[in-house]
Amino acid sequence: QVQLVESGGGLVQAGGSLRLSCAASGRTFSSLAMGWFRQAPGKEPEIVAGVSRSGVYTYYADSVKGRFTISRDNAKNTVTLQMISLKPEDTAVYYCAGDSQAGVFATTRRGEYDYWGQGTQVTVSS
Repeated sequence: QVQLVESGGGLVQAGGSLRLSCAASGRTFSSLAMGWFRQAPGKEPEIVAGVSRSGVYTYYADSVKGRFTISRDNAKNTVTLQMISLKPEDTAVYYCAGDSQAGVFATTRRGEYDYWGQGTQVTVSS
């Protein structure tokens, strides 16, 4: 089993920045591809960013490219999502997720993630 705990959400004005962190425990962290998803009210969850087990490969949704950066520290069992130039449409609950069957690259499909955190709220005011 893997436990994932997110932190760093909050309320920020449009144009501001936030840094989300996810701490993992219970399994060798470097064996997991990691991702960040978000779910806005009334919408389906969507992937925001993903990072491979090694940290070399990343994936970003088009809506966040150039504004969000995902990174991981396998020594500290953490994955972070740095968000800048935030927009009101970034408002959502953000979830950290882990894929225990990942290959070399980042995992992009929600169904392939088998571990999930509880989520952290990000609210961007206009």
